[in-house]
Amino acid sequence: MSIQFSEENINIEGFEYPQSFLKIIELNLVDFDLWYIMSETQVLRRLEGLKERYPNRKLIPFARRDDNDDIACFEVGKGEKVQIIHDFASEGYEQRKEYMNFWEWLEAAIQEMIEFNKGD
Repeated sequence: MSIQFSEENINIEGFEYPQSFLKIIELNLVDFDLWYIMSETQVLRRLEGLKERYPNRKLIPFARRDDNDDIACFEVGKGEKVQIIHDFASEGYEQRKEYMNFWEWLEAAIQEMIEFNKGD
């Protein structure tokens, strides 16, 4: 599956995808077993829900974890940091973790994939 993103469709003032994220999309590295990069359609659908559930935050989701409601997001005003949000949690209780940048998140996602599959 090839994923493409258009910043025009996201249309949030002050937001640009980090080059690190765009590089991974260009390489089509989108499935990390537990985590996967969402398609643009999935992102747009989730974006609307996030606006309703967490109106005080400008979260831009990009990845979802298969085994729970965690999603990885960029947040307008926080640079390249990645927020792990437990979606559908009560407002104020959604924040799970923060990574300094996309590469740090990707490294953790790959490490989780390795640990999950070691027993196979």
